[in-house]
Amino acid sequence: MDSLDWMDVLQIAPDTVEDEEKEFDGPGAEGTAVNGLPTPPPSDSGSPEDDTANDVTLSVSTAFHPESNLSASRPDVALLSSDGIFFYVHSYHVLAASSNNFASLLPASPGHIFNDHGPIIPVPESGDVLNVVAHTVYNMSCSHYTPSIDTLIASVHALHKYGMHPKSLITPSTPLFTLILAQAPLAPIHFYALAGAYDLKDLAVPVSSHLLGYRLSSLTDELAVLMGPIYLKRLFFLHLGRMDALRRLLLSPPHPHPPSAECNFTEQKRLTRAWALASAYLAWDARPDMSTSIMESALHSLCDCLRCTECKKSLNDRVHELVVQWSIVKRTV
Repeated sequence: MDSLDWMDVLQIAPDTVEDEEKEFDGPGAEGTAVNGLPTPPPSDSGSPEDDTANDVTLSVSTAFHPESNLSASRPDVALLSSDGIFFYVHSYHVLAASSNNFASLLPASPGHIFNDHGPIIPVPESGDVLNVVAHTVYNMSCSHYTPSIDTLIASVHALHKYGMHPKSLITPSTPLFTLILAQAPLAPIHFYALAGAYDLKDLAVPVSSHLLGYRLSSLTDELAVLMGPIYLKRLFFLHLGRMDALRRLLLSPPHPHPPSAECNFTEQKRLTRAWALASAYLAWDARPDMSTSIMESALHSLCDCLRCTECKKSLNDRVHELVVQWSIVKRTV
């Protein structure tokens, strides 16, 4: 490659050179120092010391580099992230996954810069995001890079932007689905909204189980718009349905036992009234995520005002039945 070509390549990513060297070592894609790409020495330079001063290091993805064994053929295009990281991929592989020719960036036009490994395509996404996108295209796991929540969300939007339909790429059998689901407890409402935006029902259902304690009053307009009316309705119905089910379960008091010399029907009405007061208290503070321990604690305390052994047994049986019924109420959208 002549001197002009080298200068063209280096001009595409001026931010990749700081103090003569920079390596990408962030969470999105580990960097590797690719040497052997020095700036050609000036024609009038006769000192070898000048060569050392002009040496630079380019940042290249360790997973997607020119010598990676991702396919039988060598990568033929380099995607350059906004922070100066090179990702060498196969254009046919990317185009097969994209319905809009990678946002009309592929095939490369004559206006793009070319090097020994093909055209260089600059993209506005960061290296972290582009790393997740590239791994998803190749159906590879990137969990060892521990991408952040914001990176995962931005990556799904990037997939959509580049014509790679999230609904077909984020399924229970894919690495990205598993990675998002593992992060879901940390930001469930954001991942649920993301699932709603692209109709990812298989993802929205398990994520919604982490939203039972979410206060719907804190839902922002942006998240509501992102998830759309259908998934917003499903979330509201999940909360309202569970609270309605809890109130219905609390209505039935403990079953009365046959009257005895120690406890007649009049005495048993004390238990019925106490149950009504305790259940009203629970129903007033009903929440979709109410724990069974809270229910047991509030209702078992009624035993303190009972003297009849049969009444106590009836109360314990009713509380156990209530806990079982509450545990099987639907917990997902």
